[in-house]
Amino acid sequence: MRPLLLPVCALLLLTACGTQHAGSPSGGSGSPCPTDPSWTERDGVRITGQRGPACDRVEFEVTHEGAEAFTYTVSFTFASETGAAMSGAQETVESVEPGRPVRRTVTLADGERVSISKVRSVPADEAPSETGPCPASGVRVHADQGDAAMGLRVVGLHLENCGSEPYALDGYPEIEILDEEHRPVDGVRILDGGDAIASGTGADAPPRPLTLAPGERARAGLVWRNTTQFGEAVNAPYARTWAKPGAAPVTVVPELDLGTTGKLGVGAWQRDEQERQPERPVN
Repeated sequence: MRPLLLPVCALLLLTACGTQHAGSPSGGSGSPCPTDPSWTERDGVRITGQRGPACDRVEFEVTHEGAEAFTYTVSFTFASETGAAMSGAQETVESVEPGRPVRRTVTLADGERVSISKVRSVPADEAPSETGPCPASGVRVHADQGDAAMGLRVVGLHLENCGSEPYALDGYPEIEILDEEHRPVDGVRILDGGDAIASGTGADAPPRPLTLAPGERARAGLVWRNTTQFGEAVNAPYARTWAKPGAAPVTVVPELDLGTTGKLGVGAWQRDEQERQPERPVN
């Protein structure tokens, strides 16, 4: 009966013995998810791995070197093997202390590979906020996603009195433009009123005093054109913002692509007609 053993073993080798699951590494162990160091690190953020059947759980690490804590906003993009972008996601990591790496995991849509498309960071004590705990200043300040048409850009600044006392405003927010290294940008004129750039933007009302009760909101506008002619174009992601003289600064990220125009129009604070009701205390 011994001669029958050879065909049985041969049959096993042709079936289970020689089977290799699709997508598994040639070594037989480890994750089937792709890795490529050339696109896994950017501006202090490093992708450390992908997990899950669809490789949709992305592990990353944020490392900050400096003198104070920073809050990071990291944009990810999934792409196919051909390089075509398939989907993206954004994750905020708050208060990263100098020299103390922070690890996080973000879940994205299916894709062949993930890359870090953009990293933005602001001092933790100047981070904008739309919701969450009320800052010590008593107001929340943030910038919206803005609107763009035919080279004209309009980004709204929003302020909410989340404190317990009235908050007075009168005039224009003060703006300091910062580049990607958080350095002030010279050579840009900051003009009063959105109509200094274009009319009909909603940021051209004259300044007038207003007092916000707790829960009320105000808005202003940043207006610019990204026209490029002669000279070096100015691209500055950050705008350090003071709601009024003496106020605590908040650094928003309007992604200012000013072209070679050298001008930014800033609208006056106006009461937001879609006011929020005062927040109820949590028991």
